[in-house]
Amino acid sequence: MRPLASLGRDEARALTGVVFDLDDTLLDHGSLTEDAYRSLFRLREAGLELFACTGRPAGWAEVVARQWPVDAAMAENGAIAFVRDGGRIRRVDGCSPEERATRRSRLDLIASGLLGRHQELALADDNGARISDVTFDIGEYRQVAPSVVAEARTWAEARGARTFVSSVHMHATFDAYDKASGTIALLCSRGVDASSARARYAYVGDSENDAAAFAAFRVTFGVANVRSRVSRLSIPPRFVAPSERGAGFSEIAAAVASLRS
Repeated sequence: MRPLASLGRDEARALTGVVFDLDDTLLDHGSLTEDAYRSLFRLREAGLELFACTGRPAGWAEVVARQWPVDAAMAENGAIAFVRDGGRIRRVDGCSPEERATRRSRLDLIASGLLGRHQELALADDNGARISDVTFDIGEYRQVAPSVVAEARTWAEARGARTFVSSVHMHATFDAYDKASGTIALLCSRGVDASSARARYAYVGDSENDAAAFAAFRVTFGVANVRSRVSRLSIPPRFVAPSERGAGFSEIAAAVASLRS
């Protein structure tokens, strides 16, 4: 990883947009600071499209898409999106209602099995707003040992689920998307070819569920707390901010906007 200060003017000016994670990237332990929120407007003023991409639930993403200065908000690790379409917000879900109901039944069995096997696990408090996955709190309000998380992931995956881990949650899903493939599919639906999407959109994150995006996009940033997760990432972000969480995001936004001015 290189320091943020080494980002070049040409790279910043070549960008069309920025895709960013929420928890422990833009947010500070779940809270949105004034400086971090202001940084979104600064990126917008610099001529960039903005896309939130989070493991948080679809219900949260709809609010983000309606109220924040973003073009779209992707939720549940890329499976569900809410897109600004003129003056309205449109939900994008590649799964039919019938298949979604079948997957939900299977997820309920996964959740029951994991909760029965591991007394340390508990459902995250945002599951009521989710569509495509079931999520367990492993670091938001309770701390779960990595060995327990690893065993839970192995058990769920043996039953056909895909799993993701962030700084706060463990997710189980039967959807095919991750943050990279979900973002690229959304950009392609907006008329951007996949190669351009990878080259002209930057990604900002901090954790394991950002790994696919760190590998897929050419310009990637981590806030400083990503350093504690580097050993779990096959490819780390190219640039890292001096500060953690929202303050680090603000530094990244300021650097990109300044280089584009």
